[in-house]
Amino acid sequence: MLIQFVAQIDASADVVAFPVRKGEAGALGALLGAAAKQARFEGAAGAIAETAAIDGEQARRLLLVGIGEGSVHDLERAGAALVARLQTSVETLHVDFASAGSIDEDDVLAFAMGARLRNWRLDTYRTRLADTAKPSLRTIVVASRAGDLSARWGSYSAVADGVALTQTLVAEPPNILYPETFVDRCQHLTDLGVEIEVLDERQMKALGMGALLGVAQGSTRPPRLLAMRWNGGNPGDAPVVFVGKGVTFDTGGISLKPGPGMDMMKWDMGGAGAVAGAIKALAGRKAKANVVGVVGLVENMPDGNAMRPGDIVTTMSGQTVEVLNTDAEGRLVLCDAICWAQKAYDPKVIVDLATLTGAMVISLGHEYAGIFANDDTLATRLIAAGDTSNNKLWRFPLSAAYDKLIDSAIADMKNIGPREGGSITAAQFLKRFVDDGVAWAHLDIAGMAWADKDGAVYGKGATGYGVRLLDRYIAENHEG
Repeated sequence: MLIQFVAQIDASADVVAFPVRKGEAGALGALLGAAAKQARFEGAAGAIAETAAIDGEQARRLLLVGIGEGSVHDLERAGAALVARLQTSVETLHVDFASAGSIDEDDVLAFAMGARLRNWRLDTYRTRLADTAKPSLRTIVVASRAGDLSARWGSYSAVADGVALTQTLVAEPPNILYPETFVDRCQHLTDLGVEIEVLDERQMKALGMGALLGVAQGSTRPPRLLAMRWNGGNPGDAPVVFVGKGVTFDTGGISLKPGPGMDMMKWDMGGAGAVAGAIKALAGRKAKANVVGVVGLVENMPDGNAMRPGDIVTTMSGQTVEVLNTDAEGRLVLCDAICWAQKAYDPKVIVDLATLTGAMVISLGHEYAGIFANDDTLATRLIAAGDTSNNKLWRFPLSAAYDKLIDSAIADMKNIGPREGGSITAAQFLKRFVDDGVAWAHLDIAGMAWADKDGAVYGKGATGYGVRLLDRYIAENHEG
């Protein structure tokens, strides 16, 4: 979808939307004012009312869209709401900010960003989609006193591209997206200047990645470790490393999940998807920072060669793990990926993302992801970036008191603790693989990678959570 920025609406525009602040609907002209009154439209963010007008021989479709109090998130919601309303019914939408009061460039760009984000959808496998249900919206023309904002729009569009990549990866079916094809889907990042490195099963075995390989050994799909390096900062500066859990399908292994809902485990690679999307966003907008994305890619399946409950695996760090539940596999993938990333890049900051525990969904539902961190400054900065991007985070504790819950009688640790504190013990497990002096945060995004209903800037399905959060974190803390 093309978004254009102009100083005024063209006289030929036949579909025009007017952004309205909350409580200011009464200031509209007679026609629009009547439409607002009939629809009980008061300008709440994302609310829409519409009417029609005849101008000579031309019929115009006129819409009011609420921008609430005018915050960035309200404006994004408004842009998204218009796209959701018109995506399959018009080809070109004109938006006139003349009636919206005091509006600056950032407001207009936020509105456009919401529209762009909401436009994503995946129709690849729908062969009987009616013409009236197919996307038709091709162009949005935004008119405001700010005029042409195309130069600034480039960085916003790059971030939207990253979010779209994540959504596509998360939404693809598991027979199409598996470790090898995930790597293939990321090869285009080299066109943006990203350096790609891929480790295969043989290389990981030589490095001693017994935990990651243990998860993968029940599948016919071979595992991969993918590293995506963006060198936009000062040469020699240690990179920030993002690590993502990439379980492209999770049956639970021998500890088999219940059948109902198992199809949704295609999005158990949401952390890896977010990391790939974040790297695309950063490279696309030429971020002035050194950032590496590392994702461990496996499929967790039950067969005669699958890892068993009771097995002991040796991680790349040399620590041993007693596997009591093969459905607690994500931490086994992450621990080896974190260990490798530290040895390969010597980072000072690591942030991992994973759809790790159902316990996190019980704790926070689908409004926040959980954050665990060994560094208060890092936690504060990530939470702030979450607020800015509306990819919200809520902090949970780490404490040595929880460590005893994952101590094993015959190995260095167990891969699960008791039912209570399940998200915390998972984080405590990962913490054991973080080197001294490395600031580390673990983001449990289990409740955020997929949505069963429409959100502010996404439709039902893959949300793209994490991309904008990581992009903002880098922009606010690691770019000059």
